[in-house]
Amino acid sequence: MPFAKLGLHSSIVRAVAAKGYTAPSPIQEQAIPIVLTGRDLIASAQTGTGKTAAFALPILNRLGPHQAAGPRVLVLEPTRELAAQVDESFAEFGKFTDVRRALLHGGVGYGKQRSDVRAGADIVVATVGRLMDFLQERALRLDRLEILVLDEVDRMLDMGFINDVKKIVAMCPPKRQTLFFSATVPPEIEAVARFALKDPARVSIGRQRSVNESVTHAIYPVPMHLKFPLLLALLEKTDFRSVIVFTRTKHGADKIAKKLKAEQHSVAVLHGNRSQGQRKDALLGFKEGRYEVMVATDIAARGLDVEGVTHVINYDIPGTPDDYVHRIGRTGRAAAEGDAFTLMSPDQTGEVRAIEKFINAKIPQLQLEGFDYKAKPTAPTPGEARTERDPRQRDQRSFGGGPRPQSRGRGPGPAAHPSSPYGAPARPLSATGPTPRHEPREAGAPLPGTTGGKGSGGQQRFKDRAPTPFTPKGKPGAHWQSRSGRR
Repeated sequence: MPFAKLGLHSSIVRAVAAKGYTAPSPIQEQAIPIVLTGRDLIASAQTGTGKTAAFALPILNRLGPHQAAGPRVLVLEPTRELAAQVDESFAEFGKFTDVRRALLHGGVGYGKQRSDVRAGADIVVATVGRLMDFLQERALRLDRLEILVLDEVDRMLDMGFINDVKKIVAMCPPKRQTLFFSATVPPEIEAVARFALKDPARVSIGRQRSVNESVTHAIYPVPMHLKFPLLLALLEKTDFRSVIVFTRTKHGADKIAKKLKAEQHSVAVLHGNRSQGQRKDALLGFKEGRYEVMVATDIAARGLDVEGVTHVINYDIPGTPDDYVHRIGRTGRAAAEGDAFTLMSPDQTGEVRAIEKFINAKIPQLQLEGFDYKAKPTAPTPGEARTERDPRQRDQRSFGGGPRPQSRGRGPGPAAHPSSPYGAPARPLSATGPTPRHEPREAGAPLPGTTGGKGSGGQQRFKDRAPTPFTPKGKPGAHWQSRSGRR
């Protein structure tokens, strides 16, 4: 069925044709007519099936010409990247209309966003946090809202936005159309739907908790110390166009990206600690082909639509089986073919079994031909030695960045040690001086500068200093007491 027969306006059909779309996907074919009638909807489909167009096209059709009264459509997204992507879709599908938009998300200033809202935006696409800021300072009103869209609802719940979502829903007019779109519909979504939707229609495309049929996925068991060499070998022996490498942590993403760059790969990095400019450049450069590899955390696992991603590699197994489905759904989009590899260390067999139970399918386990799985860990070369400080070790430098001050006792301080890293010359030790603290004492020998009696030396701050006849007690200047207890 062509888009023209779904009841869409000719200007919108023309924009769809300009994007190169000829026929609607199953989720679009079933959801668009329902949204056009104004009925609430809960729609779920596998990743990469065109859910954004399934609500953007009928919404643009219902809005008609621009009205400056205030936002008539609010689309909530869990991440900045998804919000920017959906806003771009509204711009492309509405290019032959005069509908105005405003994109609200964190990581950037408020200036342009406030200007877009004041100019009279018909459609507001926002992340939850930034929208709450605008609502709390009363820079945005929702009393004229006609359509509320909650996109990737399951992800919002995972990120802990449920209370803020409830507040936003309560600020919307009771008479409105509400649309839920998600890749999965867990039981938690049903609880949200009960207070946000009224008699919703339901559309479900494909099996829940399943992987796209166009994606071939496999597990590569490998010892932990060989994970990165195997990653390099896979990239070398795979004919890829663009690859997303997923890690669990932001630090891990930075570390792997640095190593890949050292191997002459063009790499982009995407995670929550990057600035908005860095995240935008990474995503845009990856889409344009300036970067062949993007190393990312699960911030890139939901909803991001990047054409031509041929491979996904899970360097770390995802935290939940549901995230596995979303990660490998970044390839094989729009019925294109894709491959997904997961590197599994020996202690992660339980996590793989949980994923297989979740998707109700066995994942084949493969070995890369020609790779040495018995290689021993290699010691780092001097140039590759660990440079960051171990938090379990005491810092050897003062807060001011200079060397630590020399000990106030009679013995040599740290700077006098022959192996001092600060280059200070070592002082010769006196034959009669105290035992240097870096030399071992004989068993049962007293601490330096003490008599070895009961309790002697144990309470001293500097064990290489002879005890004084008086010890301060209480506040400075209060009173003094001798070790024998006499005043």
